Amino acid sequence: MTLLLIGLILFIGTHSLRIVADGWRTQMVTRLGAMPWKGLISVLSLVGFILIVKGYAAARAAPVLLWQSPVWLAHLVSLLTLVAFIFLLAAYIPKNSIKAKVGHPMVISVKIWAFSHLLANGTLADVLMFGAFLVWAVMSFRAARKRDQRDAVVRPAGELLPTLITVVIGSLIWVWFALQGHAWLIGVRPFAVGA
Repeated sequence: MTLLLIGLILFIGTHSLRIVADGWRTQMVTRLGAMPWKGLISVLSLVGFILIVKGYAAARAAPVLLWQSPVWLAHLVSLLTLVAFIFLLAAYIPKNSIKAKVGHPMVISVKIWAFSHLLANGTLADVLMFGAFLVWAVMSFRAARKRDQRDAVVRPAGELLPTLITVVIGSLIWVWFALQGHAWLIGVRPFAVGA
């Protein structure tokens, strides 16, 4: 559990600088330069991510169960993760209506992903990991919206074709991940019989 906690602090901490210390972050970018700063943050994030993966795997080997989710909830979780994949893709596909409307679809994707996984998983490690990501996503979205208001950000309206592409590609990636990728990366098959 210690590795998981250190990883979460490192990974979420580096991703929280714009939330809790935006001025300091701006000073550091100016002082170090944009590329060295991004490099430093990338290395710290990667180390944090590796520690999260190792810590979560170790915690799953000896789980501390807090609650057992009902089986029917898996259907809701599947639907929510589909939406999360679409929102994640919306962050990268230009001119889609999802990004035009919400502004920060990746953070919303993390919110949905973390919330849905909290519904489906009731171990202490799950609560720590998914709960930490959910709290971060809520705070990050709030901070981003405040920056948008402060800077009077206006996004152009989205277009139909990029929006359809976003939905289709997000859905296809979700299907692959649900059927193959999740088991390959995490070791759990979301659609396994009896799961």
